[in-house]
Amino acid sequence: MLATLKEIFERDLQKLKEEIQLYKTEALLWEVKSEINNSGGNLALHICGNLKHFIGAVLGNSGFTRDRDAEFTDKNVSRTELYTLIDETSAVVIATLNNMDDKELARRFPIDVLRENMSTEFFLTHLATHLNYHLGQLTYHRRLIS
Repeated sequence: MLATLKEIFERDLQKLKEEIQLYKTEALLWEVKSEINNSGGNLALHICGNLKHFIGAVLGNSGFTRDRDAEFTDKNVSRTELYTLIDETSAVVIATLNNMDDKELARRFPIDVLRENMSTEFFLTHLATHLNYHLGQLTYHRRLIS
């Protein structure tokens, strides 16, 4: 299961970088229109903040302190900075998963997020689907804004 999770997180974080590159301009990354509340840039910041918090800090003791509000309010972060953030996120996710074993996956996730007493494996699977949910939103954002 750990090998599968690592492969999925690496693949989808790479896809996040590819989607950001497909925006015609950096300015379009941050544009919102009518019913679209979150820009592609803010979705990327949120994906990274979420993973760096729940995997890096909670499971890996990375020391990362999350500012969830900033994930949705920061604007005009350059593509280069986003790529660096995504690479850092991927590195901390993979390093944390590399330090885990199947026994740890079966243990209760250290904090109650979605429900009480969920396993770490369940929550890591949720995080992978959460990444994909927002990656899909970012893809549609890019297509609608362009």
